[in-house]
Amino acid sequence: MLHDWTVDCRTEGQGVTEETPWTTLKTLDVGYGYTADGGKTYPLRGKGVGLMPRLEDVYAAFPEGSFLVNFKSRRVEEGEALAAMLKADPGARAATFGIYGGSEPTQAVLRAVPGLKGFDRTMLKACLLPYELYDWTGIVPSGCRNTIVALPVDYAPYAWGWPHRFMRRMRDAGSEVILVGPYGGDFSTGIDTPEQAAAIPKGFDGYVWTNKVETIGPLLKGK
Repeated sequence: MLHDWTVDCRTEGQGVTEETPWTTLKTLDVGYGYTADGGKTYPLRGKGVGLMPRLEDVYAAFPEGSFLVNFKSRRVEEGEALAAMLKADPGARAATFGIYGGSEPTQAVLRAVPGLKGFDRTMLKACLLPYELYDWTGIVPSGCRNTIVALPVDYAPYAWGWPHRFMRRMRDAGSEVILVGPYGGDFSTGIDTPEQAAAIPKGFDGYVWTNKVETIGPLLKGK
């Protein structure tokens, strides 16, 4: 479990994460690159040696968790590996809210694990673009059914029926809605500032994507 594309972002190692064998990854110091003062000090260096977990470890440590698994690459093998794990471990399957990221691994898991929800860029476009074309008819496109809809907060006001009728339509179609940050070419930016949080409508009952929960969480209480 390392979110970065290359291991040198957070550890003392070098190389692309997916190309580095586990025998090497498990020896690295995951606290090596953390700093709270712009690089003046690194208080966790030496304290994270050998502590990089595997995905199975995370599920075991948080059995009551709800996980959204991100594929950083487009390697179908990653999807096949996750699918095999979820099919072999009912507890992990129950704890998996959804998956997203590279199309090839995402699609591999969705094909192999019935009922699991997820999204990639193509799937989101297959939902949101047709919805905008004939949303006034009340018809929910097939691409919006039984999936996860990541909706940029700056695009949301243009979705017909936003917020409550839109949310009701998606819910009736078996889908979950995650409100993400302003669109900048992808669908995984967070709502990270008070100004962005102010755009979340009162009574919104979906999910909010943020990288700054300590800032955004208190602002959403009572909304």
